[in-house]
Amino acid sequence: MGEQHWDVVIRAQEKKIHIDLKGLKKSRDLIFLWVRRNFVSRYKQTVLGPAWAIIQPFFTTVVFSLVFGEIAGLGAAGVPNFIFYLSGTVIWTLFSNCLNQNATTFVANAGIMGKVYFPRLVMPIATALSQYITFGIQFAFMLIFVIYYVITGQGVHPNLFILFLPLVLIQTTVLGTGLGIIISSLTTKYRDLSMAVGFFVSLWQYASPIAYDMFSRRSLYERRFVYYFYMLNPVTPIINMFRYSFLGTGEIDWLYYGISWVSTIAVAAIGVRMFSKVERTFMDTV
Repeated sequence: MGEQHWDVVIRAQEKKIHIDLKGLKKSRDLIFLWVRRNFVSRYKQTVLGPAWAIIQPFFTTVVFSLVFGEIAGLGAAGVPNFIFYLSGTVIWTLFSNCLNQNATTFVANAGIMGKVYFPRLVMPIATALSQYITFGIQFAFMLIFVIYYVITGQGVHPNLFILFLPLVLIQTTVLGTGLGIIISSLTTKYRDLSMAVGFFVSLWQYASPIAYDMFSRRSLYERRFVYYFYMLNPVTPIINMFRYSFLGTGEIDWLYYGISWVSTIAVAAIGVRMFSKVERTFMDTV
């Protein structure tokens, strides 16, 4: 008999962090198919379809503008409340979708993963990439208002920091996906987390400068400890960078933006480590 040759050889991995880059490269077609499936299934059998990608942030922005901007007086300084809240909602939606959708990776795809082998990181990667489609729709919607406010001279001043947009998007996606796969890895044993993740993300939103302008709140600067603690939220520098780039409002604290990147890399490393460990045995516990 001739020597047998195998296309795929599955071995136990001894590395704490293992990323099968070769396998992911071979599975790029699968990734794009999964991206398409995620997007199509999300809006399948809906009347308005992808229009929901605009409707949801639009009404969220309207509520924030009325409640927090007009009634509570927590709106932006120097720019219209609507575009201030819309910009924060758009970038936050990308982050929260990456987190929420990846938080159920193992449980939601257990049936597929138990039948056929493929690099398991295909799923969170595809889930994260599919969020860019929704973000693209919302971002185009936001740009319409940015252009309108620039033309009408209402204090919106886009600047060269727009060039940082790809970096901001990558960081947002990596942070949300990293947290998502950490939660997904834990939910294989502790299903309570899947119940709490939505509540946790909602609380996190109000701990981030989405519903208010942190730079117009003097109390934050007067109580520096509160400001430092608040800026250690890794999402805060991301939102500030995004808003400053397109609206010219607020400021960029480079120290905390760097700390945010360190946190993002640490979360991603922990996520991949836990994912690699759990994928070996999750079929026995799911």
